[in-house]
Amino acid sequence: MAYEEAFAYLKNKGYGDRVQTFTVSSATVELAAIAVGTEPARIAKSLTFMVEEQPVMIICAGDAKINNSKYKGVFHKKAKMLTAEEVHCLIGHDVGGVCPFGIKDGVDVYVDESLKQFAEVYPACGSANSAVRLTPEELYTLAQSKGWIDVCKVPEEMA
Repeated sequence: MAYEEAFAYLKNKGYGDRVQTFTVSSATVELAAIAVGTEPARIAKSLTFMVEEQPVMIICAGDAKINNSKYKGVFHKKAKMLTAEEVHCLIGHDVGGVCPFGIKDGVDVYVDESLKQFAEVYPACGSANSAVRLTPEELYTLAQSKGWIDVCKVPEEMA
């Protein structure tokens, strides 16, 4: 059901032709990169958190990780990721296919600056065997993002 909702949302916005489905899993960054045929960093992963009883989704580069001090500086609290069950209930997608398209009302979506380095990125499309090719700006707009934020560290900052 989540794939159908995400696909319908993208099709309605004129991006249905950019959606890809695979015969293999794309449930992790590594698997998605293989399925798409790109580097893991270009997979736009969706991380979900609870902030003041409000679900929040942060879309970032596939090789990025949350920087706790940056996160706390933006959201004024420690990062607390949602459980798989909470993701299903509050976001409307299952882990492995989480994306900002066709999600439940009340989810604030933000896009991390880590994606700006790429011409194209590949978020999931509501299932563990799908992706959609978008520019970071298209992703930002289609996700109805509340803003660009800088809460991640990329590999060169992790060394």
